[in-house]
Parts: sequence; structure tokens; C-alpha cells
Amino acid sequence: MVQWTSAVGAAQLARLLNSQQDRPAGPGTRRPPAYRALADGIRLLVLEGRVPVAARLPAERELALALSVSRTTVAAAYEALRAEGFLESRRGAGSWTAVPAGNPVPARGLEPLPPEALGSMIDLGCAALPAPEPWLTRAVQGALEELPPYAHTHGDYPAGLPALRSMIADRYTARGIPTMPEQIMVTTGAMGAIDAICHLFGGRGERIAVESPSYANILQLMREAGARLVPVAMAEGLTGWDLDRWRQVLREAAPRIAYVVADFHNPTGALADEDQRRRLVDAARSAGTVLVADETMSELWLDPDVEMPRPVCAFDPAGSTVITVGSASKAFWAGMRIGWVRAAPDVIRSLVAARAYADLGTPVLEQLAVNWLFGTGGWEQAVEVRRAQARQNRDELVAAVRRELPDWEFEVPRGGLTLWVRTGGLSGSRLAEAGERVGVRVPSGPRFGVDGAFEGYVRLPFTVGGAVAEEAAVRLSAAARIVETGGTSGTEPPRTFVA
Repeated sequence: MVQWTSAVGAAQLARLLNSQQDRPAGPGTRRPPAYRALADGIRLLVLEGRVPVAARLPAERELALALSVSRTTVAAAYEALRAEGFLESRRGAGSWTAVPAGNPVPARGLEPLPPEALGSMIDLGCAALPAPEPWLTRAVQGALEELPPYAHTHGDYPAGLPALRSMIADRYTARGIPTMPEQIMVTTGAMGAIDAICHLFGGRGERIAVESPSYANILQLMREAGARLVPVAMAEGLTGWDLDRWRQVLREAAPRIAYVVADFHNPTGALADEDQRRRLVDAARSAGTVLVADETMSELWLDPDVEMPRPVCAFDPAGSTVITVGSASKAFWAGMRIGWVRAAPDVIRSLVAARAYADLGTPVLEQLAVNWLFGTGGWEQAVEVRRAQARQNRDELVAAVRRELPDWEFEVPRGGLTLWVRTGGLSGSRLAEAGERVGVRVPSGPRFGVDGAFEGYVRLPFTVGGAVAEEAAVRLSAAARIVETGGTSGTEPPRTFVA
């Protein structure tokens, strides 16, 4: 019986391995043998989830040719991985990836740590803040008061509760974009919205243009849907999109969908200006590409003098090109799994019809809670507190990283929840692995790219501040020393930290 469930080709594996660049070894540092370096590289890819567990690896001769090394080197690397429990083999079936007994299966996205692990591990993997109180409690209480009439129905509202659809439409209209409730569908978070859009427009094998880098969980969602991702490099720093590249990709690749985060981009924090938004919408319209604009960060400007551009959909008055996705998860609380789609009525009807084969609808109680927040002014109050918290966290995390890791480079974004950091020549994948050993969880840059890009980066979210931010920077510095020296032992276990 075949034990593997997927396969990774020699050329693809070679690209992933070649992206793992470390800075040159310092004086007195001994480089590992070639087979050991190869085994370590494959092990890292498995631990990060970039090569799935139970994926068939290329034959020794194929990988040797792709890497320009001897077959003996590949054979020795495979044998080392088998001895460590990261590879299994059977004659006639080949070799496939595994994890040693007792190890958790690695996630391919960015999953939050379970609460019981937070005592000893500082979690910088998830860009989400704790719930804002007392607004969460008040919203749930308000929802409970409104629940009885809905409890007498079947409870399935595939398009969303009419009251919430109307409220969201009114909020767009107030921003200068006339919107009817028929243009809104409520979803289970932004992920649910984008998943529905991808299934409607981006069938298996369809091209989807994405920013490079982009949000890791969305990239993985699209991969799982069978899309062919076409990366479009971001402009340098915080200047947003490179429109010349976008026009070229849209013209030559003709992707069915393009996914963008114009408002405090995740992970870079860039804010696209109005001219960039207008030109990108025009380019997408000319190419016949559906432009999906993720505005989940749009209310998280952190500096008071930031002038927010008009939404991307403001440059598509006919609604023929832009589909907008919003969410309560970033601006309010990730545990409030309420998202929405704004699109032309015919697109909304198609999305709603397809929902009969997916999740049928979004929980009524949570919809009522968000509707209460929108209707009472509680949303604006909670988001203002959220901005102040994220601003303070940002400033304290930036100061701590600059003090402990002066070689790391970044620009400080004026909004959003993430800091995109160049790690001074160190491998982001190796930093992530070393971080787990010293008690700080950080996602490596390649999670946000395609085929191993951004190995020299990590993403740091503004989710911790004060003493916790300082301790996180200290632990990151310890992880960097491990990577710099090639250390594999002698690190102390992470101590319990109470903020």
C-alpha cells in the first residue's frame, strides 16, 4: 500500500532548498558536511510545513541532478532523515516525509498557539490582539436580547441577517460608495469570504495574481484550492504596489483573480495611495481580471495624521471589476468570526447559491453582536481603543528589536498589525526553528512568498508590548546567535513568563 499522499518534484525541492541562505560562517565555525546540510534543509521544510508530511520526495538520482551534487550526498542525507524519523521508505514505493513519533504535525498556515502553551512560549505567529472589553461582553449581551425572534426560525441565512447586510451597506454608503444590501454577503470571517470567491472564480488550475509577499494563510488557501499563484513583487519599503509590474502580469498572465491588501498590507504594512488604486483597477478591468480587495486592516491606522485613501471599490463604480472583503477579526477580535463581501448583486447571488454546498450560513448570534456594535457606536469606541493598544505595542516592539538586534532592518508602518523585518542575512526558516527552542514563535518569510522567496525575512506582529516585547526581542536575539554559530545544543529551555 502506498504511504505517500502527495509528491514534490526535484526542481521544486531544489528551489526551496536553494532559498535557505545563511550568512557566511564566522571564524572558527565549522560548516556541516554536504549531506548534513541537505538533510537539515529538508527537515526545516517539513517542520515549517512548506513540504507536507507524507509527500513523496524525488529519487536520489533526480535530486542529485537538480542540486548538482553527488548521488552519494543525497543518499546519505536521506539515510540521516530516516534515522531521525523525518523520512520513511519502502522498496518500490520510494521515500516520503514524516515526523518523529510524539512530534506535532506541522501546520502549513499560521495557526495560533493553544492557550496552555502561552506560559512558556511568546507567540508572535498570529497577528491578532485580545478582545476589547467591555465592548465584547456588551455586544454579546445586546445580541442575546435580539435573539428570540430569530430563534423561532430555521436559523439559516446564507446571505447573512438582513439587518446586518443593511447596516454594512449603509457604512459603505457613508464612506461615499453607494451600496445596497443586495451587494453584501455576510461570511464566516474574511477567510470564508475569500474561499467562496476562489471557488466561484478560480477553479483548479486557474491563475491568481498575488502580491509578493502576501498573507500566508490566504496563499495556502489558494494552493489548497488548486490555484496557480502568480507573484507580483511589492515596491520597496512602504510605498505600496509596483504598477508597471502589475500591468505586465495582468496583461501577459491574464489571471482570473488578483488578490491585494491595499490598506496596511500584511505583512509589509504598506498603504497604497489613491493613484495606485485607480491605476490597478483600470489595469484589472482591461485584463478582464476580478480584483479582490482585502480591507480587513483598513480601520487600523495608528498615527493620527494618516490620511486614508478612498477604498479600492470607489474606483469601480459599476461594480464589474472589484470585489471587496471586510472583517471584524482584525479591527475588533479574531474570535468574532464575521466577515463580508461587497460585490455586484449578480456576484452576491452566485456566492449565496454556492453556499448551499459549503457552510449554509454564518452564526446568527455573532452577526447580531456585530450589528449591535455597528448600531450603537460601540464599534468605533472599541476600534479606537484597539488603535491605541496596537500603537503602543508597535512602538515598544520596535524599540526592543532595535536595541537587541541592531543589524535587522525594517520600516515602521503607520498602521496595521505587522512589521516586515530583514534579518541581517540570516535564514528566516532557521530563525523560526531556533526561536521555538528558546521560547519565541515567529513565522519565517517564506511562508509569505511563493516557492521559497523571502528566506531572509520574518514577520513580527504588534501583539505584545512592554516587558513581553522586551523579552521577545531578547529571545529572538538568542535565536539569531544559534543560527549564526550553527549551534544545535546548549540552549536553555524557555522559562515561564508572566506579563
